[in-house]
Amino acid sequence: MKSFSSAFVLDSQNQMPAPDTDSASSLRRALKLLRILSQGDPEGLRLKDIAETAGCSQPTAHRMLQDLAAEGFAEQAAGKRYRLALDFYVLAARAGQASGLRDAARPALLRLSATLSDTIFLLVRNGFDAVCLDRVEGPFPIRSFTGDIGGKVPLGLGQGSLAILANLPEDEQEAVIRFNIPRLLDRGFLDEASLRSALALARAQGWVNTSTGLIPGMAGVGVPVLDAQGRAVAALSVGTLAERLNADRLPHVVKILQSEAQALAGKLNPFDVALRYPSRSLSTIGGS
Repeated sequence: MKSFSSAFVLDSQNQMPAPDTDSASSLRRALKLLRILSQGDPEGLRLKDIAETAGCSQPTAHRMLQDLAAEGFAEQAAGKRYRLALDFYVLAARAGQASGLRDAARPALLRLSATLSDTIFLLVRNGFDAVCLDRVEGPFPIRSFTGDIGGKVPLGLGQGSLAILANLPEDEQEAVIRFNIPRLLDRGFLDEASLRSALALARAQGWVNTSTGLIPGMAGVGVPVLDAQGRAVAALSVGTLAERLNADRLPHVVKILQSEAQALAGKLNPFDVALRYPSRSLSTIGGS
């Protein structure tokens, strides 16, 4: 396998760097293996399972893992299993310092979970998806669309995701709707007219409580975190049992969520370039 450092070779005619497709492909496979390892148990994953998930042969996966181990990013655990190594977490922690959104929001998530006794999510946009950037567990077991930290869903699915989509610039929102409608329909979501109606309501009232019924027994509320231009940079949402989010409690939950979202927005530096790419904070948890 070629060295990652030789990802570009010199074009003999133009003397310009040209992509070395073999090295680029190797780099992509290595990154894919890191993502697979990040989703494994602390005890590690078997070589066979890693190769199957990555879609490559076991010898290829083994060579890539050995290269990652040589760089300190992977290690072999007991039982011939593989897992992420210390140097990976050190690098990820340093990279995560580029964005303060997750750190800035953490106290708000802790307060919300303690006050409401429910699970709280911090969601951000990543292209056509909403990604769970952080999560604080409440005492009640719940299920959610994004699952754990790093999980993602198409924008438009789930309360926090809808809150973000409803507060994007019109041209971006339209592009997301056109791209995501087939993806939403595949997941059992309602049609485009229903999505547009939900977005209009979300913009008008400033919060989302739309229930798709796709996760029985679950309910939630989402509110956007807006920048100075009124554009969503994130969303705070509550995931709870449907019986806990009745008509009497809903206004109280919305008020507390909106208060924390406004306070968080006031702490964000409008000149922080990292806010344009908030999902990059996922590097602190191994990426998605």
